[in-house]
Parts: sequence; structure tokens; C-alpha cells
Amino acid sequence: MTLTTADPTPDSLPPDGRHHLTTTPDTVRWGELPRADSAPVLKVADGDTVTLDLVSHEGILPDQGRDPVAFFGSYGVPAEQVPRDAQEIAASDLARGPEGMLGPHVVTGPVAVRGARPGDLLAVRTLSLYRRTHYGIVSNRHTRGSLPDELPDPAAEFTGPDTRRAQEGTVSTFCTVERDGDGAEFGVLRCTPTLSARFPLDPFVGIMGVTADGPDTLGSVPPGRYGGNLDIKHLTCGSTLYLPVRTDGAGFYAGDPHFAQGNGEVALTALEAPLRATFQLSVVRGAAARRVTGLLGEPFAETRTHWIALGLDADLDEAMRQCVRSALGFLTARTGMDRATAYAYLSAAADFEVSQVVDQIKGVHCLIRKADFPAGT
Repeated sequence: MTLTTADPTPDSLPPDGRHHLTTTPDTVRWGELPRADSAPVLKVADGDTVTLDLVSHEGILPDQGRDPVAFFGSYGVPAEQVPRDAQEIAASDLARGPEGMLGPHVVTGPVAVRGARPGDLLAVRTLSLYRRTHYGIVSNRHTRGSLPDELPDPAAEFTGPDTRRAQEGTVSTFCTVERDGDGAEFGVLRCTPTLSARFPLDPFVGIMGVTADGPDTLGSVPPGRYGGNLDIKHLTCGSTLYLPVRTDGAGFYAGDPHFAQGNGEVALTALEAPLRATFQLSVVRGAAARRVTGLLGEPFAETRTHWIALGLDADLDEAMRQCVRSALGFLTARTGMDRATAYAYLSAAADFEVSQVVDQIKGVHCLIRKADFPAGT
């Protein structure tokens, strides 16, 4: 199933997946990722489909008042159009992870996949994404973003009628969703009282991962070899993310839903808003796993048109180098070409994009066109 352009009423409809996992204070972690010893909130079979109702952190964070009805009500959103699960989480006593590791994200899971073992790959195919609201938020906070010494500016006056300063200096911009005569959906950001920017929507889930091995609790902000907060905007409907399994059962989780994002995510957040997401979770083993990624030991993705190699590091230059190495490893394993020839191909034909620069660990991804290679490669 592809992205719907219907009105956002999925919460009242049957879920697409065989299993339906709602987001409640009992099925989430706030600001941290599930650990290897975290009890699964759901167990599924290899190849099963699961629908997750994902909650956005925007509007429920303490710097926005931790009251989504009041926060979105100030923008004219009626209380009945604020998702109830967001209200319940904001009103709960759910803690936001250990001190010093706080992230903003509401992370749903973990989901155990029967038979998944370290050394396997978990293939996460995104089957459908439905908007749960007709609005979302873009925020810049906590001296983060790509210009931490410049924005947010505590003295700035705003031309945007829907750009406002909240507690602790956080600046949030409210965006609405509108549809044109052909049914295409767009985000609308009011720049001045008389000027609005209109941009296409392309929803995706920013956080998809498996539980890491080891005893440490990991914050939800930086991505890693376990996946997590990858923020790769190409992971939309029809894409597959391959995650190296690190613990028995894999321990899949998801969060950080987006309606749209530009590469770089420079302000700190994208257009953040809740989604109903349905995934198929499949285990890939042995020769099949080697064919998919060459057993890179790190996340890898594909869409209908591209293979996507990833590079992650705190230094953007090193993230780029890691991405090139990953792309080389994939091409040599998949096609049999040598590194020098693969290097030449990447330089001539592949596109390297900055996924995000705001999550402590920066991300670069490489888009390799499938059409450049014979069918069956």
C-alpha cells in the first residue's frame, strides 16, 4: 500500500498490519532506546506485519508546557484533534530517560521477532504511512541545530505569524496540511501575514532500529550501527531498511514520525507530526544476507529505484568517508567489481547526501541507482 491522501482518520479504522501496537506509557520509552534486557511489548513471527501508532514529541515536551491540548489549542487546534495517546503520555509520570542522556523522542517498542539471532539482518519494509493530524511543528531548541551559536536568537522578532518562542527559548513553527485540486498534499508554513511557503509532503519514520548489545542505556538522539535516529528522508513507503541483528529477537522499535524533511534537517527538527505506520518485519540470513548488503555490519537501505549506503560519525568528514567505504563494500560484494572500479563508478554516478547534522552523530547517505546495473544484480 502506498501513502494515502485521505483525510487523517486512521485511528478509527482497522489497522493494515496483522498486529496493532498502540503507543501508551506501557509500550514506550521517552528519550532513550530499548536495551538488550528490555522485555518485548509484542512478539511477532518472521514476516509478520505490525501497525504502530507513532506519537510525535512536539507539543508534549516540557519546554512546550507538556500539555498538547493547550499548546496546539494556541494555534487554533480543537482538543478533539489532538491525539489521545499524546495527551496520555504528556499527562503520565513517564520519565524521559537517565539524566544527561535525555532525548525528546517517544520510542515505541521493542517488538521481538521470533527466530532473529545475532548475525542475521532484520528487513524492515515500510508498507503504509497515514497522517494522524492535519498539522505539525518544526522546532529549534537548546542551542542545537546547524547554527547553535546563532539560533535560536533570544532577541529575535518573528515575521511568521505561527512562529513563536516557548519556554527555555525554544522556537517552534506551526505548519498545516493542505490539498490541491489534484489531491496532492502540501505543508504550508506562514512566512509573513501575506506570504506562505508551500512544500510537498513525503512522510517517513525517523527512528527505526534494533536493540543494541551490551548493558548500556542509549539515548534516542544519536544513531548508530543499531539504526535508531537515522533521519533518512528516502525511507518512505516501499523502502526497506536492513538492520544487523545484535540481540535475540532483534528488538525492533520506531519513533520520531515526520511529514516532511529536507536533507540536513538544519534547524534541529523536520516537520514533526504523528503517523500510523505499518511495517513488515522479516529475518534475512546467510547467503541472502550477504547478497543484500555484503554483511557490512551497519544499516543499509533500498527503495524501488536506489540502494542506499550509510555513513555515521560525529565528524561530518568522517561520516562521508564511512559512507564511501560502505558503498564500496556493497558494490564489491553485490557485483564482484574491484574497489578501484567501484570507486570510479561512485564518483561518476552516485549521489552523496547529508541526512542530518543535528543528532550528535551526523549522517551521510549514498544513493546508488539500480537502473545503472543489469536486472538481477
